[in-house]
Amino acid sequence: MDIINAVGRRKGAVARVYATSGKGNILINGRDIKEYFTQPHIQNKVLAPFVAIEADNVYDWKVNVRGGGFKGQAEAVRMAISRVLVKINEDFRGPLKAQKFLTRDARVVERKKYGKPKARKSFQFSKR
Repeated sequence: MDIINAVGRRKGAVARVYATSGKGNILINGRDIKEYFTQPHIQNKVLAPFVAIEADNVYDWKVNVRGGGFKGQAEAVRMAISRVLVKINEDFRGPLKAQKFLTRDARVVERKKYGKPKARKSFQFSKR
């Protein structure tokens, strides 16, 4: 089997995923998934596409991810893995789309405006 790749994005994070036939190992930035994402609920976000399609993981996954925080990175990896799974088998599209794993969530942090302490928060107003 050839290498199948896809890109996933979320917030400021960009994940590039490469799948090759193997035993189901997931390497993220050269480290194992349990070492890179130490919290179990974040690991579950990354592994959610495999649960959704109810299939055994018969591919080795090499992931390059940068930018954003750990939650944004995990969701970017999840999207990229979902896109690769759809490339492998078009039948996976339905369950993955139902869970919204193929939809790009474009929400990002709003920029800070001048004259304000944050994006929308204002300093206390005094009439007198």
